[in-house]
Amino acid sequence: MAAHYAFGPEDDTIIKHRLLTRTTTTRGEPPLKKLQKKFTSFTLEIEKDADNYSDCERLSKAFLQEMTTFEIPLLKSKAVIDANLREKENFTELKDDINRMILQTQADIEDLKKQLEESKIERQHKEECEAIRRLIAMQPPRSETEKIISELENEIAALEAENTAGSRTLELRKKQFALLLHVVDELQNTIEEDQKNLIEEMRSLTEEHKNGMEDGVGVSEDMAVD
Repeated sequence: MAAHYAFGPEDDTIIKHRLLTRTTTTRGEPPLKKLQKKFTSFTLEIEKDADNYSDCERLSKAFLQEMTTFEIPLLKSKAVIDANLREKENFTELKDDINRMILQTQADIEDLKKQLEESKIERQHKEECEAIRRLIAMQPPRSETEKIISELENEIAALEAENTAGSRTLELRKKQFALLLHVVDELQNTIEEDQKNLIEEMRSLTEEHKNGMEDGVGVSEDMAVD
């Protein structure tokens, strides 16, 4: 994530310069430069051959005092940096803890989703079982059902017996009808045969009668001739 500051690039440069030079204001000489001057004055005074012990001691004390003055902000800055580092470590640990908590929460959410889905399926099964139970409860008792089944089986057996009897009767009627047809056919043949015989007999009688009449006419003629 990009950092958003309330100051511009120029202000950032000034702040960095102040931190490097330990300058807290825009006015005055930087502490590091003052320390450098104190050190330079002290070293130049030492390098002199003159009897300047008191001046060296004075400049030494001034240098040490300036160094102490310069060191105090450094120690404060170091304490601040150490505190910031510890705070950063704490924030890093807190961030890691938060990330672990986020991952754990996500895993818990996934588990809860699975449990919710399983609960929905279980509830659906329970509702289906309840619906089946209600349908079963709406049905008549088993004894009554068995009684109805027994009555239906008896009716089926009776119908099968009636069907068998009807089949036998129909078969008998078929045989009787076939016999009747056979008798009618024989009777018809007999009648036709009798009719043929009667016609033959009538034809024979007619022939005989004709022959008899011809014989009678011949006898009469003979008697007339005599």
